[in-house]
Amino acid sequence: MAKPRAWQRMLSGRRLDLLDPTPVDIEIEDIAHGLAFVARWNGQTEGDFAYSVAEHSVLVEEIYGRLCPGAEAKWRLAALLHDAPEYVIGDMISPVKAAVGPDYMALDERLTAAIHIRFGLPAQIPAQIKKQIKKADRISAWLEATQLAGFSITESNRFFGKPDPAVIKGLVLHLRPPVETRAAYTTRHQELLAAL
Repeated sequence: MAKPRAWQRMLSGRRLDLLDPTPVDIEIEDIAHGLAFVARWNGQTEGDFAYSVAEHSVLVEEIYGRLCPGAEAKWRLAALLHDAPEYVIGDMISPVKAAVGPDYMALDERLTAAIHIRFGLPAQIPAQIKKQIKKADRISAWLEATQLAGFSITESNRFFGKPDPAVIKGLVLHLRPPVETRAAYTTRHQELLAAL
């Protein structure tokens, strides 16, 4: 019996095996393109464009920089790439990820490790750095929920925690066409790589 196909062809021409990914089959252009077309909140956001995972990732990296102003470029890069596996496995809201269970998490972890290695990061991010990136991620979710997804501030505080006003000062979310979001993600990636 033939083994089922588990690879996906990328626009770069790479064939990424989703069950056994290798760093050599990962290109930032594929990640940026895929994430620019993956909608956060299952597309349930206001505006003429979906709020993409690429846009979210750029925001998380900015918030992480505010939380940890002296952070090394490699950890800011890890923040930018924190949801990178979603370029091939899509985005699911947290309650669905929990319901799907450990198989989803294992797939996500294998892809994350390959992506990290591809861009010069350790396969596993140190626990303290991961915790800080997760904090930035939750602050991003709070902003998205209140500005785009119709949540009240009270609801957002309950689900995501109340953010420090100094950290979110001046952060207003704007929806952009995927081509602009893709370019912003790729540009930020290049800037961070150059700073390593």
